[in-house]
Amino acid sequence: MFDNSHIQLNERAETLLQLLIRRYIDQGEPVGSRTLSREPGLGLSPATIRNVMSDLEELGLIRSPHTSAGRVPTQLGYRVFVDTMMKVKPLNNDAIEEISGGFARAHDPNELIELASELVSQITHFAGIVMLPGDQNARFRQIEFLHLSDERVLAILVTQDGRVQNRVLFTGRTYSPSELVEAANFFNAQYSGRPLSEVRYVLLHDMQSDSHRMNQIMRHAVEMAKSLFEEDEANSVVVSGETNLLGVPDFVELEKLREIFDTFKTKQDLLELLDKSMNARGVSIFIGEESGYNALTECSVVTAPYLDQGRCVGVLGVVGPTRMAYDEVIPVVDITARFLGNALSSLH
Repeated sequence: MFDNSHIQLNERAETLLQLLIRRYIDQGEPVGSRTLSREPGLGLSPATIRNVMSDLEELGLIRSPHTSAGRVPTQLGYRVFVDTMMKVKPLNNDAIEEISGGFARAHDPNELIELASELVSQITHFAGIVMLPGDQNARFRQIEFLHLSDERVLAILVTQDGRVQNRVLFTGRTYSPSELVEAANFFNAQYSGRPLSEVRYVLLHDMQSDSHRMNQIMRHAVEMAKSLFEEDEANSVVVSGETNLLGVPDFVELEKLREIFDTFKTKQDLLELLDKSMNARGVSIFIGEESGYNALTECSVVTAPYLDQGRCVGVLGVVGPTRMAYDEVIPVVDITARFLGNALSSLH
């Protein structure tokens, strides 16, 4: 986070910084002293406003883009605004009903996660991201292998909390339907009820052991299941509405957009950023460079952890431009995370 502890603003400077940021968020255009002087009830001349704006610029809170006479907030300016001036707007009833009604339509954890990502995206008009519940405490219920083609098998993994994971496995050889059934039966008999983390460990050990000493069914099961149980970070984050960012004027540079979309595609940076928010109490806000990732230097990420039966299991968030209405986005993220946690808890 940007360190703003050294910044002390008088009432006049606070008022002008807040007015400038709100107007810039609303209109997206640099704000000049003459524009601010017309604010109702301000009662300051353009010359006085210019002097105060010059002070704010020296403090690094605003800057002048190119040759424009107006000013725009810096990332530090946004941080001071969010931390000390902003009042979060309560979410309106229509948005609350949209969120609660959406969750009422979902019936399993995967649906709930995808729906949560879609809801925050639809309401904020930015990209919605949700880190799937950590599976360190999830327990294996059963697995099924279905033949697709000569060297392709569909693996269906079900955990005891009802989550379902499907993955196409490229086996490198052809398995008969009876081999697939035997492998699944063996696997289910061996591992049902055990934590996924333990299953991964045992599989790793089995893969490193002498395969000739395994019986054939066990070898088939291990060979097919190993890629299914590998940690797959790309499948750990659900992203919705990333195309909303194509319509954001702040992202006119194609190279910057490409970097952002690459981040959505690989998901590694998103997963690490969301993981930072796992132990946060309430909403976390990463403005620009605060995220620590080059691709997100022009973005702000607003996140909130969600609970399942009182235990933090994942994080929900929104990715948008630094010029976002934080006071409107924050309650959407916060309340959606709460509804998601309640909906997950009700499935047990």
